[in-house]
Amino acid sequence: MPVLSFLLFVFVASFTPGPNNIMAMIFANQNGFRKSIRFCFGVGVGFFIIMLICSYFNLMLHSFIPKIELFLTIFGFIYMLYLAYKIMKSSTNQSNSEDSKNNTFFTGILLQFINPKGLIYGLTAVSSFIIPYYNTNFSLILASFFLAFVGFISTVCWSAFGSVFQKFLSTYRKQFNIVMALLLVYTAISIIH
Repeated sequence: MPVLSFLLFVFVASFTPGPNNIMAMIFANQNGFRKSIRFCFGVGVGFFIIMLICSYFNLMLHSFIPKIELFLTIFGFIYMLYLAYKIMKSSTNQSNSEDSKNNTFFTGILLQFINPKGLIYGLTAVSSFIIPYYNTNFSLILASFFLAFVGFISTVCWSAFGSVFQKFLSTYRKQFNIVMALLLVYTAISIIH
């Protein structure tokens, strides 16, 4: 396996802006770093599940992708626009209800199943770098864990950024929300091209 190419691909794909990273930064900005960790763990768990699916069903998914790609693209596009709308409409006084705190973990998991960037990343990483070289159960689980761990680390880094700049961003919350919403809209538009 070309290890350097694999690591560069994983790093770039994981740390560039996408729904996971943008949402992690927003959660941390609104609720603080410690409270955003639930979302990051949810992303990690969901991403691990997606990576396992990509590992074990890569060939089958490859044959089905043309059939479900349009549905996933439309659903992901609409969901990202919905998230952008919710971010734009969020008030400067966020309610920190216990319900919303507990749901961040499940939000992180569910986001992976409609995250086109994550699905394409998983399919590409597994089909290009894993399956051609390794196909044992242990290697597929280990590779899935590694890819999910890097995804978790990237969301933690974006959460830390949102938390570190929390005081600054709280002063400019409306402008920040607009920029983050526009980034999500850009991400949504980029998946339909």
